[in-house]
Amino acid sequence: MQAGQTMMGRRRFLEMTAWAGAAAAVKSFTPQSFQLVEVVQAAEPIRADERPFTFAYISDSHLYEKTLNERFVRQLERAVADINALDPQPDFVLYGGDLAQLGQPAELKIGAQILKDVKAPIKMMVGEHDWFLDMGDLWKDMFGPAYYSFDHKGIHFVTLMSVNEKDFWTAKGLTPMQRMQIVSGLDDGRQSAFEVGEEEREWLKRDLEKVPKDTPLVVFSHSPLYKLYRNWNFWTDDAEEVQALLRPFKTVTVIHGHTHQVLTNRIDNIHFHGMLSTAWPWPYAPQGLPKLTVQMNRVDPFNQTEGMGDGTIQVKPNGRVDKDYNLWNRNPMKVSARYLNSNGAEDSPAKTTIPSY
Repeated sequence: MQAGQTMMGRRRFLEMTAWAGAAAAVKSFTPQSFQLVEVVQAAEPIRADERPFTFAYISDSHLYEKTLNERFVRQLERAVADINALDPQPDFVLYGGDLAQLGQPAELKIGAQILKDVKAPIKMMVGEHDWFLDMGDLWKDMFGPAYYSFDHKGIHFVTLMSVNEKDFWTAKGLTPMQRMQIVSGLDDGRQSAFEVGEEEREWLKRDLEKVPKDTPLVVFSHSPLYKLYRNWNFWTDDAEEVQALLRPFKTVTVIHGHTHQVLTNRIDNIHFHGMLSTAWPWPYAPQGLPKLTVQMNRVDPFNQTEGMGDGTIQVKPNGRVDKDYNLWNRNPMKVSARYLNSNGAEDSPAKTTIPSY
């Protein structure tokens, strides 16, 4: 495929996705599944509170009301059913943000209703699609604080609200829905860049001060905590400042949503893994793709079964992560800690034999 054809294809894909969002009733995309995350403590002596455990991950469902778009609703229901069928059950389930498409009460409420059927305890993370209609008021009423931390079996987990934006709406006199629609547009340049923000960075600094530096960290963020491609907000504007807070720790893993694709990166001691969506796959950004990313073998993003699947993550005692992507209709992929530690020199994932998208 020639470069021009590739860009034209991406442009058409974005137009198609935007149209699907506006029309709502269109059933053009089939959602993907959940990410199964497994924490394993095996190679080193473990304490009683550091036993192996598994948690599951669901992200980016972009729900409308069921009468407007039943497909997205059904796909979230499918992910919940898949998780509930796991034996043994995961210790908990993290929802990775963008439960709603336009942050409307009916969208959030149907999402909450579906997630109530998850057998395991569920922890929530917010995405920009949940937030910018009412600046998170309803989401916080339903699910709790937008950022928090917790400890589980020897791992310190941090969930961030990474999709704050500087005020681009007040001076322009935009309505809440106009603001929401701008933010929901992947390539709408009228919005600001995502950021964690000064207040939350200060909270993170205080939170991490109490954690020993040899404690493995697993950080959940909706946007990737690095700068990939600004035109699509695959980007966190204060990523370097957040990374500086994480860098003193021996091992750090960041698991993020938003990009809807297999994505791998390493910056110093921080390993990054993108997760799949239950709504639709995004194409890969035309520039800025991390060199460690081995693209999933996806022929046609318009195919409803492309870019879908589930996976597992094994976090070893030293905090390093092996991640398995179980892509539907494609060979599974494994992105190992050895691959990241060697900067791609060892244990490379199987590369696609055909051009990805």
